[in-house]
Amino acid sequence: MKQACKLALAAAALATGVCAAPATASAQEIQITGPLAGAPAVRKLRLYREGRAELALGGGFTLLDEYKRTVFISGRLQYNVFDWLGIGVFGGFSPEALSLNTDLTDRIESTAPRNSRTAVNLPANRGQPAFDQQVGKLGWMATPQVTFSPFRGKLALFQKLFVDTDLYLHGGVAFVGVKERGDCGGGGQPACNVAASFQQVDRVAVAPSFGLGLTLYPSNFVSINLEYRAFPFSWNRGGFDSRGAGPDASFPDNRIDSEDRTFKFNQMIFVAAGFHLPTAPKVSE
Repeated sequence: MKQACKLALAAAALATGVCAAPATASAQEIQITGPLAGAPAVRKLRLYREGRAELALGGGFTLLDEYKRTVFISGRLQYNVFDWLGIGVFGGFSPEALSLNTDLTDRIESTAPRNSRTAVNLPANRGQPAFDQQVGKLGWMATPQVTFSPFRGKLALFQKLFVDTDLYLHGGVAFVGVKERGDCGGGGQPACNVAASFQQVDRVAVAPSFGLGLTLYPSNFVSINLEYRAFPFSWNRGGFDSRGAGPDASFPDNRIDSEDRTFKFNQMIFVAAGFHLPTAPKVSE
C-alpha cells in the first residue's frame, strides 16, 4: 500500500511539471488594416535640413590649453542632401588679439630662472622676446566635412516652451595654420640660445576632425548651434627642446626641430546662429 502511494505521488508531480513547462514562444505578424495601412510613422514632420543650405556664424574657443587659449571667429557652410546627411566646410581664424595667455605662460615669463641650462628654452634676458612670443599658436582652420544627424526630437523648458532639436555627428579633415618656434641648432641654422632663434614660423598641420553637436530650431529660418570638435595632431606648443636624442628620441638634443613636436588632443567648442535657405522647411506627408 505504501509503495502504491509513492507511485501515485510521483505520477502527480510529473504531471504537474509537464503542465507547468513553458510553451514555445512564437510571434505573430500584425497586419494593419483600415486607414492606417501603409501610413508613415510620423505625419507632417518638419524636415529642417533636407534640401536646405545653412550658414552658421559664431565663435569658438579651444579647451585644455597649456600656454595659449585660442578664440576663433568661426563659421560653417553646409548643404543638406537629406534630413540626416549634409556636406560642407567649417572654418575660422584667430587674430593675434584673440590668442590669450594662460596663467602658466605668465608665471613662466615672470618666475622661470634664466641661466646657461635654460638658454635653449628661454631667452637669457627676460622679455627679449617675451615667453608668449615663442609658444605655439593656432591661426586659422579649414575643415571639409560630412554631417550625420541620426537623432531628433523636442526640448521642453518648464513644460511650456517646446523647441525642435537634433543631435548630429561630424567628421572630416582639418587643415590648421600653426605658428611655432623655428628650427635652430642644426647646420646653417642659428644657435638655439640667441634671441633670433626664438622667432616663429608658419606651417600647415593636417589632422582628422570629428565631434558632435546640438541644433535648436526656435524658428523655421534661424537655428542655434552648440558643437564640440576634436582635431588631434603633434606640435611644439612651448617652443622647448624636449626631444631628439637618446632612446626613442625622448631626450633634449640642444636643437629645435620637428622631433620636439608632441601629440595633443586639441579640442574646441563652437557656438553659432544658423540661417537656412529656403526660409521654410519641407513638410513630410
